[in-house]
Amino acid sequence: MEFNLNKKIALVTGGSRGIGQGIVEGLAAEGCRVVTCARNGEALKTAVAEMQEKGFDVTGIVTDITEKGAADVLVERTVADFGRVDVLVNNVGGNCRGEFDALSDENWEELLNLNLTSHIRVSRAVVKEMKKQGSGSIIFISSIFGREAGGKGLSIYNTTKSAMISMAKIMAIELAGQGIRVNSVAPGSIRFPGGSWDKRCIEDPEGMAKFTEANLPLGRFGSREEVANMVTFLASEKASLVTGTCINVDGCQSKSLI
Repeated sequence: MEFNLNKKIALVTGGSRGIGQGIVEGLAAEGCRVVTCARNGEALKTAVAEMQEKGFDVTGIVTDITEKGAADVLVERTVADFGRVDVLVNNVGGNCRGEFDALSDENWEELLNLNLTSHIRVSRAVVKEMKKQGSGSIIFISSIFGREAGGKGLSIYNTTKSAMISMAKIMAIELAGQGIRVNSVAPGSIRFPGGSWDKRCIEDPEGMAKFTEANLPLGRFGSREEVANMVTFLASEKASLVTGTCINVDGCQSKSLI
């Protein structure tokens, strides 16, 4: 399938590892010129060098997008260097586990800033540029736990991921008439080298085998490449009628009816 992404400019936040790096490589493999950012300069430098060795057109910018003003600088630099932004993938994120009444204001503020506010800032800056060119695709990496309860200890995570999906929906409605599509992707349990599921599988193979049997109908974890494939589709012209939706990439793991 031809995605017509050759020479498109994509901005992916948090692309130095994990799902973010998979998305960067997926878009670059389809011909995108990808700009990615991370706050760990050494990790970003290493990841970008590895991707460039594979022949991918990837540029890294050391940026902590949780800081005020950082998003504007990131987008301004991308536009200055490449002239436009055709695709934005809001991927940065993290977690802070804890029972609701044990979580502090600081816990909430830190994760809300990382998982939601940073995406608001980057998206706002990119939308200004996409409006000028009359086109664009914005994709938020949420979670199946943004669509349904994630269980004990995940009140902050669930809140931020649900809010991201809701925000994307309203953005899609507002921007539909200006050629800008907005969608979100909800991954399930994704295993990749060095990730939390990978560590658990190595440390407790028997326990993870039981988890897989009970929770993963396909009998396996998902891969970051499978998430990247969905993102690439949503970024492309093949998804020209797809906007305002949240798509699971979870192998039927989730239980939500919507």
